Formats: sequence, structure tokens, C-alpha cells
Amino acid sequence: MKWVLSLGAGLLVALTCLALPTRVGAPAPDPRHPSFARPDLAFADVISAGEDIPQLHSLLVNWHGRMLLEHYFNGTLATNLANLKSASKSVLSALIGIAIDRGILPGLDTPISKYFPDLTDPDKQKITIQDLLSMRSGLQSTSNVNYGTWVASPDWIRYVLARPLDAQPGERMIYSTGNTHLLSAILTEAAHESTWQFAQEALAKPLGFDLPRWSTDPQGIYFGGNDMLMTPRQMLLIGEMYLHKGRAGDRQIMPQAWVEASCEGRARSPRTNERYGYGWWIREFDTFKTCYAWGFGGQYIFVLPELDLVIVVTSSPEENENRTGRRPRLFRLVERQIVSPIADAAEWDRLYSSARFSVQR
Repeated sequence: MKWVLSLGAGLLVALTCLALPTRVGAPAPDPRHPSFARPDLAFADVISAGEDIPQLHSLLVNWHGRMLLEHYFNGTLATNLANLKSASKSVLSALIGIAIDRGILPGLDTPISKYFPDLTDPDKQKITIQDLLSMRSGLQSTSNVNYGTWVASPDWIRYVLARPLDAQPGERMIYSTGNTHLLSAILTEAAHESTWQFAQEALAKPLGFDLPRWSTDPQGIYFGGNDMLMTPRQMLLIGEMYLHKGRAGDRQIMPQAWVEASCEGRARSPRTNERYGYGWWIREFDTFKTCYAWGFGGQYIFVLPELDLVIVVTSSPEENENRTGRRPRLFRLVERQIVSPIADAAEWDRLYSSARFSVQR
């Protein structure tokens, strides 16, 4: 009798586990049991929630190389070019990694004074390419309240280099688009061609698309870290390349080590407290590490390697998403209505595969 009761209790526990599968430490369920249902990934609720977020233009979800969701809002079409705004910094970081790999640039520790010989301040001469990539040059920011004055100046490079040091090079993060514009100027000199030409040959063409020209400074240097133009699907190709450690198909476009280094937190934003790598931000969605490109107004490429997942979002580039509260709303949508359900589905697939193997044995 005790044996029967024990068996009955065991079956009850097993059935309870089947009804409520968990990601960590879950027992292998019986896939034949009716309670074992795969989470729904139709995302109808996501589209509805997206329609309530003002100025949202597109939302793309690609899992395991398959497009689960591609939706356009507010009259936007798949062929419309999105202004990446500061998500351009992430693309420029890729170009720098390729240039270093090809020997066009000597390396991360190269002082920028090599390319700007008029830089005579001994402290500023310590600034390296790595400092520019990680926003730790120490130079006073040309972003936010200083942005307008900078882009109205007759020589953007000279203006950036003339900024006082608010910190020693390598010391702490001071977000500044001037840093990445210096990188564009360095790449132009080192490659003996414009940043746009190098981006076309080294990145866009291998990924299968043409990169439109974007804005330049008064000296003709392509804007480093702003105003690049891509369709959401092209942005997805960038994300997929990072997801696959620099590969696209059978071609290694950029070094795997550069992808990993770019998504390693090297600085922390004093404004958002988020970590920053080489042109890419780092945070977690539902415990999963997310490396992402971020542009003003709500331009995003989210890369989640553990889930084999890339999410692209574009929005109006004219409106500050933080002031309107759109950013936290969008992040809640991404985390709770996209990442978490996909994580549950991934766990379901793992348990189902394990259970089927056990049953077949």
C-alpha cells in the first residue's frame, strides 16, 4: 500500500512538472502528455503593443535564422531607409575591427597623434584608438548640449581635438560623437579612401547590399557615428553577422575576437549605468546578455547569442525617446513579450528533444 501511495505521489509531482516547465533544473517531461504545449510565438500581442508606441517604424525578430516577425508601423515600408543615428557607431566599430585585421590600422593601442601631428598636448597625445572606441578619450563631449555648436563649426576635427580634457585618457566614459568622428578621419587617412568607400567594400558588399552615402563634415569626412542609412533588413544583416561571430554564410567578414571584444563591457555610462564596449552597449534581457546598437529616437540592433536571436527596431529619428518615455516601454515589450517567450520556447524545445530521446530509448 505504501508503495502504491508513493508511486501515486510521484506521478502527481511528475504531472505538475509537466504542466509548469521551468528553465533551470526542470525534469525531462513526456512529450506525449497533453499539458506539454509549446509556447505561442505568433506575436499578435507584440504588434498590438507596438501600435501603441508613438513613432515606432519597424520591428523585426529573427530566431535561429528564421524571421518570426517583420512588421512596419505608421506607414513605414520595408524599403524605407532608416537613419541609424548613433547606432552608426556600432557599424563604424566593425569597420575599425576590419581595418585592424587587414593591417590598415596598427592596433588598438595606437596613439591618435600618429594621425593628428598637430596634437601637441602631452596628455592628449596619450589618447589611443581604443580610447575613442570605448568613449574614454577624456575629451569634453561634443554630444547632447554641445552637439549643435560642434556641427556648426567650420572644422569638426579641429574642434574635437581642441576640447579640454575632462578626464585622463582611459580613465572613464564620456559619451561623445566627436570620438567616433575622429575614428572616421583616422580610417579615411589610413585606408586612402573615404569611410563610405571602405564600408561599401569591406562590409556592405559582402553582406549583399549597397550602403547609401550619408552626411560629411565641411572637410568631406563622412560623419563618424551618426546618420548612416540602412533598411531594417540590412540592419538585421549587421546583427546576424555579430551573432555569428563575424561570419556571413561561409565568409568571415570580421574577426571573431573583434566581435567578442566589442561586446565586452569596458566602461559604464554615468547617465544610464549601462556598460559600453567598442561602439556597442551591453545589458541583460531576462538574464540573457544582450549586445546592442543604439541610436537617437529608438534605432536598435539587439543581439542575444545565448538565444540565437536578433531583434531590430527603428523609430522616428526626430524625437528623443527618453523624454517621451518610449524607451522603457519598448524595452519592456522586447524583454517581456519577445525575449521571455522565445526563451521559454527554447527551453521547451530542449526538454522536448531530451524527452523524445528518453522515450525512444
